[in-house]
Amino acid sequence: MIVEDHAIFREGLKRVIEAMNGVELIAEAENGAQFLDLLMKKKPDIVLMDIKMPVMDGIEATEKALILYPKLKIIILTMFGEEEYLYSLIQKGISGFMLKTARLLEIERAIQMVSEGKQYFSPEINGLLVKRLRQISSNEIESLTSRETEVLSLICKGFSTAQIADKLYASKRTIEGYKARLLEKTGQPSTLNLVIFALRNKLVALED
Repeated sequence: MIVEDHAIFREGLKRVIEAMNGVELIAEAENGAQFLDLLMKKKPDIVLMDIKMPVMDGIEATEKALILYPKLKIIILTMFGEEEYLYSLIQKGISGFMLKTARLLEIERAIQMVSEGKQYFSPEINGLLVKRLRQISSNEIESLTSRETEVLSLICKGFSTAQIADKLYASKRTIEGYKARLLEKTGQPSTLNLVIFALRNKLVALED
């Protein structure tokens, strides 16, 4: 589904998507309010969402949509100069950020990766994300307990929830609880972001 208020850009994106194999465009919306009205009827797997739109912008629409459908995959369409929204939208659980200047192959790659449950960020956006993460000091987060630090260390070493549970003689549900608290305390939207954040802020030491 495409959510974009500029008809010319929306039409161009529509043609790109319709030319892709295995991808079907099921709906279009001109603003966030119209998108939310269509969302329950159309139930798309992936949404390409503009940020600045009349009636309701993409930020508010994204937040409301992910509350209703947490598994919905939303790729934000952005222009340079809109970087201020980057980190807050990642925290809300979006699946990617893509510049409106992206070429056909990048659009295809973004949709493919997101459909596989991965995140996609345009290379230029990746640089901004790294910069923003580096600006966050570990002093800004709530202190971690020794147990949370232990779980975080094992996550960063690549152990699965089941493996961590075995190592710490705990249930998988208990470890999932620790992971949820770690995500909340660090303000990260996913385990991958948590690992990046932990390593960059030296919250754990990986040496055995």
